[in-house]
Amino acid sequence: MPRNCFLILLMSLCHSAWPNTSVAWQAADAPIAVEAGAIATVQPLATEAGLGAYQRGGNAIDAAVAAALTLGVVDGHNSGIGGGCFILIHRADGTAFAIDGRETAPAAAHENMFLRDGKPQAGLSETGPLATGVPGAIAAYYRALRRHGNLSFAELLEPAAQIAENGFPLDSVSARRLASTADKLMQFSASKAIYFKPNGHPYGEGELLKQPDLAQTYRGIARQGPDYFYRGPVAQAVSEWMSKNGGMITANDFGNYEAKTRDAIVTNYRGYDVIGFPPPSSGGVHVAEMLNILEPFDLRAMHQRDPVQLLHVIAEAMKLAFADRAYWLGDADFADVPRGLIDKEYGRLLSQRINVDRATPVPEHGEPPQWKSDLFERHTTHVAAADKLGNWVAITATVNTSFGSKVVVPGTGVVLNNQMDDFSVFPGVPNFFGLVGAINNAVAPGKRPLSSMSPTIVLKDGRPVLTVGAAGGPKIITQVLLAIVRTIDLQMPLDEAIAQPRIHHQWSPDKLMVEHSMDATIIQRLKQFGHVIDVLPLHSAGVTQAIGWKSNGQLWPVHDPRIPGQASVYVP
Repeated sequence: MPRNCFLILLMSLCHSAWPNTSVAWQAADAPIAVEAGAIATVQPLATEAGLGAYQRGGNAIDAAVAAALTLGVVDGHNSGIGGGCFILIHRADGTAFAIDGRETAPAAAHENMFLRDGKPQAGLSETGPLATGVPGAIAAYYRALRRHGNLSFAELLEPAAQIAENGFPLDSVSARRLASTADKLMQFSASKAIYFKPNGHPYGEGELLKQPDLAQTYRGIARQGPDYFYRGPVAQAVSEWMSKNGGMITANDFGNYEAKTRDAIVTNYRGYDVIGFPPPSSGGVHVAEMLNILEPFDLRAMHQRDPVQLLHVIAEAMKLAFADRAYWLGDADFADVPRGLIDKEYGRLLSQRINVDRATPVPEHGEPPQWKSDLFERHTTHVAAADKLGNWVAITATVNTSFGSKVVVPGTGVVLNNQMDDFSVFPGVPNFFGLVGAINNAVAPGKRPLSSMSPTIVLKDGRPVLTVGAAGGPKIITQVLLAIVRTIDLQMPLDEAIAQPRIHHQWSPDKLMVEHSMDATIIQRLKQFGHVIDVLPLHSAGVTQAIGWKSNGQLWPVHDPRIPGQASVYVP
C-alpha cells in the first residue's frame, strides 16, 4: 500500500439488545453474542497486545491503545508516537466523541517554506527536518484512556517497551518497506543505527530488530506521562536536533500541542447512520458526500444487471467528491469548510451530473449550499476490536509515507512523521500521493494538514453493525466507501466485501485506478465507458480492516487478505 499510516479500528455491540438490520453479515433475530471482545490488526504482536489488555480487565479503548502503541514498535514504517491519529468513539450510551490527534505545523512554518527561488521543492516536504509536524498521537491516546479506558497508560506501554527492547523478527511487509526506503534512511545516523546491520545492509525478513532507545522513551512516558514526551527529554532532543539540522520545530511547539475534541459527522444512508471524522479529516466529509451522490441510484439492481456499470457510477461519484476535496477541504480552525458538502440535496444535484453510460469530465469543484455561512467548527494499518460493554472505537494513526520523514532523533528511537507533505505545498502542485489542494490547505503556523484518514462506524436503529477503516493515502476514502456499498447495497458477506478488487478515482489525475487483480474483461469494459485506466501494481491498492457480525450472532473481525494480519476473538 502506498500510504504508510496505520488505522486502529475498534468496535463493539452492547449485548443487551440486537440491532434490527438486513445487512448480509447479520441475520434477524440471531442469538446474542457472548464474546467479551474481538480484535483484528495487520500484525499478530499488536493483536496479542489488544487481547492482553482485555485479559487485564481493559475495555475496547484500552485494547485499541495497546495495539496502537505496539504497532508503533512492530509496524513502525506505518505508524508510531512520532506521528498523529484520529480517534472516533461511540459509547454504549449512544454518545460519540472525535479526538483529533493530528500533527500541527510548527510556529515558524509559513506557506513559502518549501519554495526555493520561487519554485516548489517536493523533497523538502517528504524527507528530512522540514517535513515533520508536531506529533499528536501520545496526547490523543492519553486523552482517550483517561476519559474512557480502564487501564493505566503505564500498563499499556510496558508490553510494547519489552518488545522494543528484546526485539522482534521482521515480517515480509516490514522488510520490504525497509529495503525500499533504505537509501533515504541511510542519510540519518540514528535511523541507520536502528535499521541497518554492521555490514551496512538493512535488516531482512525474519531477522531480529531491536529498538532500545524507543523502549527507553516508552518507559519514560510510562513513568511521567505525556509530559515526558511534550515537555521533557523527547521535546528537548527533537528541538536540539532540529536547531542543528535546519528544522523549525522547537520545544515550545511540543509544549503547546493539544489534542482536540471535535463533533463527529453523522449522516444517513439508506436508513443507516454513518459516523465519520470531521475536518481536518477529509474522509468523513467525502465518504458522506459520495454516499449522498450514490443514494439516488438503485445500486443493487444495477449490480445484478451490469456489475461494470456499477463500478463506473461509483467511480464517477468518487471523481465529483475529490474535485470538491481539492478546493474546499482544510483545517476548519483556519479555513472555511462548508457543511453543505454533506447536504443530501447537494449530493442529489451532483448525482444528476453522472452519465450512467459514459465517463464525464469534471473541470472543477462544485458549489455546496450556504458555502459562505454554514461552516464546520473552528500508510496506514487498521485494527478492529470490540468489547462486551458496547464501546466502539476507531483510531487511525500515521507517520504518513514509509518511515515518515526518515528521521529518528538520536536517543529517542522515535521515527518522525513527514505530515507537512499533506499540506498544499503550492496551489496545483501534487503531493506524494498525487493530490492537489488550494488555499484552504495551505501551510500556516499551528495548522493541521488535511488528512484522508477515515475512521467510520455504521449504526442501524442506533446500534452498531459495522466499523471499518483503511490504509492507503487517498485510497482510504474510497476503500471505506466500497466496503459500505458492498455490504449495505450489495449485501456481500464482510470478508468478501473486503477481498473484492478495488477501484479508485481522485479527480486529479483524471484516471481510474484499478487493482491488479481486476479481471481483464472488466478493465476493457471500463475503458469502453470512457475511463483512462491505470492498473495499480501489487501491494498498492490499500488495506482495509473491519468488524461486523456473523449470521449466528458472533462478532466477526476481518483483516484484509492482501497482507499478513491476525483477527482474534477474546473469550474470558
